[in-house]
Amino acid sequence: MLLGAIADDLTGGTDLALMLARQGMRTVQVVGVPAEDFDFGDAEAMVVALKSRTIPAADAVRLSLDTARRLTAAGAEQIIFKYCSTFDSTDEGNIGPVTEALLDFVGDAVTLACPAFPANGRTVYRGHLFVGDLLLSDSPMKDHPLTPMKDANLVRVLQRQTKLAVGLVSHDVVSKGATAISHAFAQASEKGEQILIVDAVTDEQLRAIGAAASGLKLITGAAGIAMGLPDNFRRAGKIRGMGEQSSFPVPTGLAVILAGSCSTATRRQIARAMDAGTPALKIDPMGIADGSITVGSVVDWIRSAEQTPLVYSSADPKDVLEAQARLGRDRAGALVEDLLAQVAFVLRQHGFNRFLIAGGETSGAVVNALGLKALLIGPEIDPGVPWTRSIGVDQPVVLALKSGNFGADDVFIKAWNLLQ
Repeated sequence: MLLGAIADDLTGGTDLALMLARQGMRTVQVVGVPAEDFDFGDAEAMVVALKSRTIPAADAVRLSLDTARRLTAAGAEQIIFKYCSTFDSTDEGNIGPVTEALLDFVGDAVTLACPAFPANGRTVYRGHLFVGDLLLSDSPMKDHPLTPMKDANLVRVLQRQTKLAVGLVSHDVVSKGATAISHAFAQASEKGEQILIVDAVTDEQLRAIGAAASGLKLITGAAGIAMGLPDNFRRAGKIRGMGEQSSFPVPTGLAVILAGSCSTATRRQIARAMDAGTPALKIDPMGIADGSITVGSVVDWIRSAEQTPLVYSSADPKDVLEAQARLGRDRAGALVEDLLAQVAFVLRQHGFNRFLIAGGETSGAVVNALGLKALLIGPEIDPGVPWTRSIGVDQPVVLALKSGNFGADDVFIKAWNLLQ
């Protein structure tokens, strides 16, 4: 194994695994910290998906370090810490504390932080993160129920999370190419800057950043930052060609859509699916708390649907805030995640083995409930949203694990065509 990745949520891990596979590396995604006797097989890249984005920073650090130890023991020469392209975090972490701990673990002087992913409208310019044409702080991320992003200046955001000095490699430098970027890394290190926000507005610039990062032991960012990394190993003669595409057999069975994300993108996708005639059932944490919505009632409704049904908890920010005020922020989200995870578990016993899940936290809860430990990356639905198939289990399932912010408006409709 050459490249080991630590993702702070499941959909982010799938996103990164897809990027590496598309760039020609034999890639496998693992759910949770691998056991000491885990067989990495012939994987050139291993992506470990944790559920560490919104847990206490100390727990996120512990899980990330445990994973880094497993990956380096298996031969990983470079570590990626993957987080969301909208830099989801709070002033307490978890991006800063985890980056700080991993940099100390690998024993390097400097690392980079670049959440740019132009294919999904995420760009970094003068240290500021844009979502489409909007600054991060003006985007719907400002209303995120767990990680509201109210500052688009990533140097400021990250500096509030770490005691390490945070610097910037600006667009003026990045536009000059890999050599100039490498020189900027060295200059920053001499000044004592250890975490560098790097501007990027195009895929070409991400590839240049990847080339410049060939000597770094730790890289942090969104999936886009991995775009140029496989070529470093290819130039070194460690991987050849573009790799062989794995077959992706799909089991026959029943299908369902479970959406726990409250992002603007997911709400648009739900509306589009309903307009197209998709049967839909809305659940809410208050109904779960008072017992009017149960696992049994949701399962019965799904099984009675005549076509692929959609169960969703997505709501406007004001409704989310109201539920959090009445139930507590963490409990409101946990009620929904737990119910959808239990629904998925029961559905699997009734012949459902095709799941389209929206939301990182929901995806993690469902995969854990289904007892899945490793995933094979399959066809891409939209940028960053592939189908995956469980491996290492007797009765495989296929899953599309969609980040709340990813996907075109018709993703819930067109995804199934790729499984024909």
